[in-house]
Amino acid sequence: MVTTRLDEIDRKILAELQADGRMTNVELAKRVGISAPPCLRRVRTLEESGYITGYHAEVNARELGFEVQVFAMVGLDSQAESELSAFEAQCGLWPLVRECHMLNGEVDFILKCVAPDLSSFQQFLTGELLTTPNVASVKTSLVIRGAKDDPGVPFDVLEDRMNRSA
Repeated sequence: MVTTRLDEIDRKILAELQADGRMTNVELAKRVGISAPPCLRRVRTLEESGYITGYHAEVNARELGFEVQVFAMVGLDSQAESELSAFEAQCGLWPLVRECHMLNGEVDFILKCVAPDLSSFQQFLTGELLTTPNVASVKTSLVIRGAKDDPGVPFDVLEDRMNRSA
């Protein structure tokens, strides 16, 4: 298990930063029970090791005028690695596509999209997504409301696993 390289303090640091990435190093150190200088060293090591990949503000899409959220299930004609990579690269260029995940099963990719309105999403769907080379099918589902949107990983589950394996 990759997390065995992380001690309890490292996991606490990750959990605290996942919950609030804006806290000061002094506050973080207090919450995890160590002094500020070693806390900062640990955070930098976690960043350099790839455990922390960035810090982001969570913005309210609806407050910014993005009223529509859609999941698009995309099937491709070919699943050759070059075709998969080309589709992933194209997704990176589309501003309305906020997430792109390759799947196993009937659907090759699921895209999470946001748009100001249905007309804007329809323009993207018919003018860009459906006309992309290798796209065979697209099924869309409009989000009515979100019930849960927790970022990251459940650290309580991780801690339970760590305690059982110890």
